Amino acid sequence: MIPQSFIQDLLNRVDIVDVVGKYVQLKKGGANLMGLCPFHNEKSPSFTVSPTKQFYHCFGCGAHGTAIGFLIEYSGLGFVEAVKDLAQGVGMTVPDNDDKIPPAQRAEYQAKSMALSDAMSAACDFYRQHLRSAPNAVDYLKRRGLTGEVAAKFGLGYSPDNWDSLRQVFPDYEATALVESGLVIDRTDEEGNNRKRYDRFRDRIMFPIRNTKGQVIGFGGRVLDSGEPKYLNSPETPLFQKGSELYGLFEARQAIRDAGYVLVTEGYMDVVALAQLGFPQAVATLGTACTPTHVHKLLRQTDHVVFSFDGDRAGRKAARRALDACLPHATDNKVIKFLFLPQEHDPDSFVREMGAEAFERQIHDAMPLSQFLLNEVTAEADLSTSEGRARAQYDAKPLMQLMPPSSLRLQIVRGLAQLTQSTPNEIESLFELAKPIASARRAPPRSNRPPPVGLERQIIRLLVAHPAFASELDDAALDAVAHFAPDRAEMLARLITASHAMGEQANFATLAEHLREGGEDFESLIAEIAAESESETEAARLELAGAIRQTKMKTLKEELDQLAATGLGNDDARNRYRELMQKQEQLRREAEAEMNSR
Repeated sequence: MIPQSFIQDLLNRVDIVDVVGKYVQLKKGGANLMGLCPFHNEKSPSFTVSPTKQFYHCFGCGAHGTAIGFLIEYSGLGFVEAVKDLAQGVGMTVPDNDDKIPPAQRAEYQAKSMALSDAMSAACDFYRQHLRSAPNAVDYLKRRGLTGEVAAKFGLGYSPDNWDSLRQVFPDYEATALVESGLVIDRTDEEGNNRKRYDRFRDRIMFPIRNTKGQVIGFGGRVLDSGEPKYLNSPETPLFQKGSELYGLFEARQAIRDAGYVLVTEGYMDVVALAQLGFPQAVATLGTACTPTHVHKLLRQTDHVVFSFDGDRAGRKAARRALDACLPHATDNKVIKFLFLPQEHDPDSFVREMGAEAFERQIHDAMPLSQFLLNEVTAEADLSTSEGRARAQYDAKPLMQLMPPSSLRLQIVRGLAQLTQSTPNEIESLFELAKPIASARRAPPRSNRPPPVGLERQIIRLLVAHPAFASELDDAALDAVAHFAPDRAEMLARLITASHAMGEQANFATLAEHLREGGEDFESLIAEIAAESESETEAARLELAGAIRQTKMKTLKEELDQLAATGLGNDDARNRYRELMQKQEQLRREAEAEMNSR
């Protein structure tokens, strides 16, 4: 886990304007900067970036967060990846388990990684340049209906039909990085000695594969004729793991947000052709089965995923593997569907023959995950017999065990129970499902508890906006707010503890990032503060002092009323009553003095 102190230091060094400005065109708008929101369609700018708060907020869709949150939402990076990306930009090293690696070894690894990345980038430029002077390759792309514009968008290139064309761009053709990046192959004899080195890709249309940062990490090469293999992919390298990457995801990120879903296809050409035909939200797996990592990466971009497969046996087999990969991520707020095209069509040919509207209908009517799962487990079972129903349950058990407890799982359990003449409770018991929910009552999520109101809300809100104020609270103030309702007192305690831990450098952005990891209790307050114009620190300090004073007055009055109700029958009670009255009078004087000073 990355220490909170490192996150705080990172956010203090990073300027969110620089981070967001790489992806969004920002213009000055008062104290903030404004631009078109990258997370939803809009014609008038409603997306603001506050240099003071180091926070972004969209008044249109409500998106908001720190520089870390922006990278997570925009680039689809995980939290750790986003932190490492920002840290690299400001020369910081993220402390993690790699700290046990000696500095010299770590430096060697980083240099090696940089050499591989540089080699892939140089090769990509080389292939792109050679496409312009390869009429046979250009003719092939034109026959496939692709324009120069879409070829440029995806960085398509051509690898010349020579054994060592890359010598033109790599004078040191014997460099280790060329083999380790998969660009060249070392042929060895029977004794393991090198005999000759040659280019891996020759006479092929080249599809560069990019990671979420846009860096080239691998290639797919397609033959121009009927040669074999039809597609040749880069091997697994330190930069490139097929089970983790998706072709076209970098190029499709904004289109996925615009469309509201991602379309997963089976090949490079499907992605490029669909972008040409008006479906730029398409991506593809890289010559391998869909993995849980692929699904996780897709669900970072959108809550709606549609897998498109050919309707033949191979397509059904691929769809089944995709189903297995999706089940651990199948929750109530995600929509996962499976589209099966007629056997004679792939997405490209279907759109060209049937039209974009027909393809849109196919996507809309795609089979939901729940239906596909039930179809799969009952397809070869005779449900009119006990043996057939038992077999369907046997096939369904390992699939259901992959799913997290959710309403969706319960719906599938009910569907299977109906098909197999069982009850949902029997299915859950038989399948040994984690956290059965068919009969159990689930506690409401923590974030559903009532939000703070009145003085409690005002104080918590001011301390979120100005965490440095927490260090200014005296013992009397802390004692007063300790009488909040239990839930609010807990929120306040978390808030004060986090602010104190951050010290003098505490600010809204770092505190908001810290609170985000702890749940949604503070989410509405953070969104509200992010949407506000800048506030004067001194005015906020006075507002907090006034709210604390009112809280103290309220606490004093409650104790005074309790003492009065006892009749003040002894000296201790009477002395305490006089003491409280004096404190109450002191607070009134402080309030009057503050009013007169304004």
